[in-house]
Amino acid sequence: MRSQSARVTATTLIVAGALLSVSIVGAAAQTGGSSQSAPVGKTLEKNRQTIASALRVDLTRDFATLPLHRGTAKGETVWFVVTDVSNARIARTLGVNHAPKLANAGRGCPACVQEVSTSNPLLGRAPVRFQGAPDFSPKRTVIAGPPRHPFPPQAFSVGAMARANYSPFVTVRGSSVVYNAPIVATGNGPFDVKAHTNTHDRTLGIDTKRMTTDHLFVRGFSNGKSIFYLSFDSSDAFTATIERSTFVPGLADLPFQNGGGRPTSARSAIFTFVNAKAGLERPSARGASQGRGRNQGLTHALSLPIAGHDAAVANPGVLRTLARGADVSNIFDVFPTNARARDRREYSPAWDLQVGVYSKAAVARGLNGLKTDANTVRRLAARGLVTAPGGEPLGSANIVINCPALAFFDTNPQGPRMPVRGVRP
Repeated sequence: MRSQSARVTATTLIVAGALLSVSIVGAAAQTGGSSQSAPVGKTLEKNRQTIASALRVDLTRDFATLPLHRGTAKGETVWFVVTDVSNARIARTLGVNHAPKLANAGRGCPACVQEVSTSNPLLGRAPVRFQGAPDFSPKRTVIAGPPRHPFPPQAFSVGAMARANYSPFVTVRGSSVVYNAPIVATGNGPFDVKAHTNTHDRTLGIDTKRMTTDHLFVRGFSNGKSIFYLSFDSSDAFTATIERSTFVPGLADLPFQNGGGRPTSARSAIFTFVNAKAGLERPSARGASQGRGRNQGLTHALSLPIAGHDAAVANPGVLRTLARGADVSNIFDVFPTNARARDRREYSPAWDLQVGVYSKAAVARGLNGLKTDANTVRRLAARGLVTAPGGEPLGSANIVINCPALAFFDTNPQGPRMPVRGVRP
């Protein structure tokens, strides 16, 4: 299946939901094997990173500099990062997130996890042979709906799509440990970080000498706290497009829907909204740092003219708008820093998207403003003020998005996760 323009239907409204990434540039286009260094802004303290191996998290331009690893897929050179792993000891060794639920990724879905070959059991310590890779060459496009009703969009086309046998979730042959190892570029350069014809749509630089990559991060929320996370893949075409990520349709079979709070699932819950308040605001200096004071949701993201434009150094207007809050600001149910062990064990980068719609009564009362805690969303759903599209109970849209936790802004999210009776877990 190739990336194609797509008209949005009522079905798309039911399954669509994701995040327009709020980030700015890390590096200019590469020529040869080394890219221009990212402009240096304010750096987040290392003790606020959950991915300890990230070399920098830049708060001025919203990018993370990550270790880069080399591999091949069907004879083509590929470049990937490692962000999560199901094994706690390996997570500590590599400086990535421990995501125990990833161990369930292949249950009933062999295609959800690709087996790779490498001479070192620690992924990334030696060249890796993948079974499949993304195709980054399609042009990402978004045409919003009319000004008063920008969501759903009139048309869109995905900017990157999985080829056969590709999944970001991998196991090394002979091991049951599952890694999150998304591919972010293909080929030997030069690398296009303007139109992203051979790089991920959120990749801002590839340096194959220093073996680093700069990747746009997203500002979101968990347990009422401001967090930063990366975005790589989605099982839904529209979600992948608005998220600026790779369309991997096979991830829709990842076990299983409404798996939040269930240790046998590979998924955790994440929340977005169709009809939250829209439009850019001018937050305070502190609010600008945290992302508070901004609006959120799909209508908000599509109401901004930059939705269909590439995020790149060469597009400063796009970057300025992103910096002012052109994101959906999704909400993680849990975070790797949660105080309770059972909540930490619930963390997975494979998020099960729940798309909320505020009722007419909620909108009339002005309750459709920024939300930062999944528990708050579930309480609103229990009162009938938030439903799934079509008035169904809030629950899984069966859209999986691969969004690893990266860091927290100020105070680490501690939870707890508190499901509400009468609302799907």
